[in-house]
Amino acid sequence: MTTGLTVLDDKVYTIEDYMKLNDGNRYELIGGRLIMTPSAKPIHQKVTGRLYSRIETFLEQNPIGEVLDDVDVHLEGKVVRPDILFFSEGRFDILSDTYPNTAPDLVVEVLSPSTENHDIVTKTQLYYDNGVREYWIVSPIEKWVQVLVVGDRGWILKALNQEDILSTPLLPGLEIKLKAIFV
Repeated sequence: MTTGLTVLDDKVYTIEDYMKLNDGNRYELIGGRLIMTPSAKPIHQKVTGRLYSRIETFLEQNPIGEVLDDVDVHLEGKVVRPDILFFSEGRFDILSDTYPNTAPDLVVEVLSPSTENHDIVTKTQLYYDNGVREYWIVSPIEKWVQVLVVGDRGWILKALNQEDILSTPLLPGLEIKLKAIFV
């Protein structure tokens, strides 16, 4: 059982089962289990929106990739829904009318109390195993960002607080003042 989330483990669910769901709830599919995720609270949405807006504005000026938010990503029989995802320019062929079925270059998860453990533990390993190059874990309440960059033997961690500026080699020239994100 994942702390704070409703996990449906009455049977082993497949992507086909997942795609047939139409009950108005939000789910992720990991390890054959459906994990129901609650709607985000206002603080989560504000921080997510500010980050997305800054990345989108940057990409309008520097068309080097595509940013999406709240989209299912299919990864080897699993389905996750990151808050924000970025695909670099050379990977546009992955994006189609259906869901991306490979790892984005960058994934951003903004923590909520009900999904924090899931985002930090389960998804961190899942994203690494599936080839995400960079993973930002954002705490809107504690006002910090953990930037995880793929290394030879695992993630390399860079911890930032609200006084720092967030940047990434995936989006050269992008600088996000975290103080403005955590207002």
